[in-house]
Amino acid sequence: MTDRRSELAANLALVEERIASACAAAGRKREEVTLIVVTKTYPAGDVRLLYELGVRHVAENRDQDAAPKAAACSDLDLSWHFVGQLQTNKVRSVASYADVVQSVDRLKLVTALSAAAVREERELGCLIQVALDAGSGERGARGGIAPDGIEELAAALEEAPGLRLDGLMTVAPLAGPYAGRQQAAFERLMEFSSRLRAGHPAANMVSAGMSADLEEAVAAGATHVRVGTAVLGLRPRLG
Repeated sequence: MTDRRSELAANLALVEERIASACAAAGRKREEVTLIVVTKTYPAGDVRLLYELGVRHVAENRDQDAAPKAAACSDLDLSWHFVGQLQTNKVRSVASYADVVQSVDRLKLVTALSAAAVREERELGCLIQVALDAGSGERGARGGIAPDGIEELAAALEEAPGLRLDGLMTVAPLAGPYAGRQQAAFERLMEFSSRLRAGHPAANMVSAGMSADLEEAVAAGATHVRVGTAVLGLRPRLG
């Protein structure tokens, strides 16, 4: 376990250095960017080690993995982010432990999350996942709503009991006009964020960037970066 702790500490230090350098290059303060460590496929023991090393935000993308892990770490003061595509039949479970759901991309999900949050007597932060590879009325290949659907979803979230509209999230698209152009994609997301904040000033969270492109996200103005592999190492193949 000591070896694993040392490995995680070294990886975290490198990621911290990358974020700090990106902030300096962009003329931003380091505290403007929050690191979320994506712990999917890794055990609760790693989450505990990360907590000891100062991590306070962790993310998961599959409820069947996240729920038992969150329960095993319920004594820790962590913020749990759900970042995967979310089916309505998993909403009740996710609402019991997640502090922020970053992948809200349809009205049906808003309704289900609201009912679950009220039942759990919790307030859930919600990010609208924007798909930069989706045309009007479509969903992205990796989830997310087309940009022209942002405002309708934002209005629904603001009115939904138990939910809080926190901002926007995107995953750099693999296809379409922004494929391979991460910085341009993240800058486009920031434009959507500016428009959103005009009508919803508190929705100022912008989640973008992962291990390979966190610098581009910081340069564009992201407030949160989601880093997994660079902290925890290459994931084992599933199946």
